[in-house]
Formats: sequence, structure tokens, C-alpha cells
Amino acid sequence: MKTIACLLVLISLTMVCQAQSLVGRWQLVKESSCVEDELSPDDVETDDLVNDMKSRSGAAPQVLEFKDNNSGHESTKIISRKKSYNSKGFLYRFDGEGLYFLDKKSRTIIEGFTVEKLEADSLIITNSARVCETKIFVRIK
Repeated sequence: MKTIACLLVLISLTMVCQAQSLVGRWQLVKESSCVEDELSPDDVETDDLVNDMKSRSGAAPQVLEFKDNNSGHESTKIISRKKSYNSKGFLYRFDGEGLYFLDKKSRTIIEGFTVEKLEADSLIITNSARVCETKIFVRIK
């Protein structure tokens, strides 16, 4: 009987340890876009163009903060650059495999991401509509 109880406790602990929380602050460290995939990598002018585009993103750290109540805040426009989505505050839904950003009024999905990797210190998401667009985050604080 003690063996069964110990096994149940170990299985529960294993499941809790595997389930990572999205709640917290995440800083964007790398981003790939569809433009980079379409350009030829051997062209010097192409490399210069891509580097110029990346340098225009600014020096301020790009941070997403996910809160317990399924709301969040972004320091700069990281998730969506659509005109209808003009607030830095957002609502989200996370189901373990997908991360969905919701419209504040209707609570409908405005953008969806597939969670490629979620660990204690790293998060990798890919845009569901444009699989060539990937964002890599590290947890801060």
C-alpha cells in the first residue's frame, strides 16, 4: 500500500514539474521573419538589407508580461502590428500547445502561435498563420 502511495506522489510531482508556467516576464532575444527565408543567403546586398531592418527595431528591450488572470502587457509591439490592435495590454489564452491573443471586447482570437518550446527559462513560439515567423524569448526576473 505504501508503494502505491509513493508511486502516485512521484507521478504527481513529475507531472507538476513538466508543466511549465507561461506567467512571468519574457524578453524577446531573437526573431525570424518570412522575408529572411525568401531572400538568397549568398547575396551581400541581401545581408545588408536584413541587418539594416533588424537595426531599426530600437535599443529598448522588447518584453512581454503574462499575468495569472490571462491578461498581459507588452513593452513594444511584439505580437501584432495590426492597426485595430493599438493597445500594449492584451488578453491571452494558453492551452499548453497553443498561445492565442484575444480581442479585448469580443474575446475572439486575433492571432495564434504554436508553442514550440516552453521551459523554465525559454519560450519559442511560431506564428500559426506564417510558420516562417518564429520568436524566441528568455524569462527575466
